[in-house]
Amino acid sequence: MRVGLYASCLADLLRPGVAMAALELLEAAGCEVVVPEQSCCGQPAYNGGERALARRLAIQAIERFEDCDYVVLPSGSCAGMMRRHYGALLAGGDLAPGRVDAFAAKVHELADFLVTVLDYRPAARLAATASYHDGCAGLRELGVKAQPRALLAQVEGLELREMAEAEQCCGFGGSFAAKYPEISCAIADKKCAALAATGADTLIAGDLGCLLHLEGRLRARGDKRTRLVHFAEVLTGRAER
Repeated sequence: MRVGLYASCLADLLRPGVAMAALELLEAAGCEVVVPEQSCCGQPAYNGGERALARRLAIQAIERFEDCDYVVLPSGSCAGMMRRHYGALLAGGDLAPGRVDAFAAKVHELADFLVTVLDYRPAARLAATASYHDGCAGLRELGVKAQPRALLAQVEGLELREMAEAEQCCGFGGSFAAKYPEISCAIADKKCAALAATGADTLIAGDLGCLLHLEGRLRARGDKRTRLVHFAEVLTGRAER
């Protein structure tokens, strides 16, 4: 099984350990992993109305990854862009609709791929109490909710505590946080309060945008204790390193 790993911009630029953890997981599951040359999936341009740029980036992604059996991303938002929006974005363009649809069909968010395609059973340990935050795109566009929890439930020493309104937005939303900082911070504050109510010492998520946004808000509120990690880091032991 040839799997193309699409690292995502945030992992590449800010938290490369997440991309490395995803690579470790896929290889441990028996996949032949390739990492073609890549750049942005086009989501920021698409959301910002720069459709011509978004189309160029989408075509580039398809051309570089379409010889893979699957395309896997440690990001629900990037995977959602590829799987749910490439078809409409590229409609009427140079690529045949069947080619775009075939590519989109093999795109998976990492936790979903590990659980639903591979039935992967992790062998990991983390002594922590943690709560899981559902990223909006992964949850609403791809149905990713039970999958990461199923994987984390197998981690020795990890106690999961559900926070109130776990499915609610963290307030990041890409450029939304820059355009509407007061609203963004108010939403994040609700999430931070819900996390604090659980007594958990760790917040786990599957989207780096959410994690970075909430980490910034927690630190601004004076919380220097809570650890924020991607689930791939937990499953590979990188959260303890």
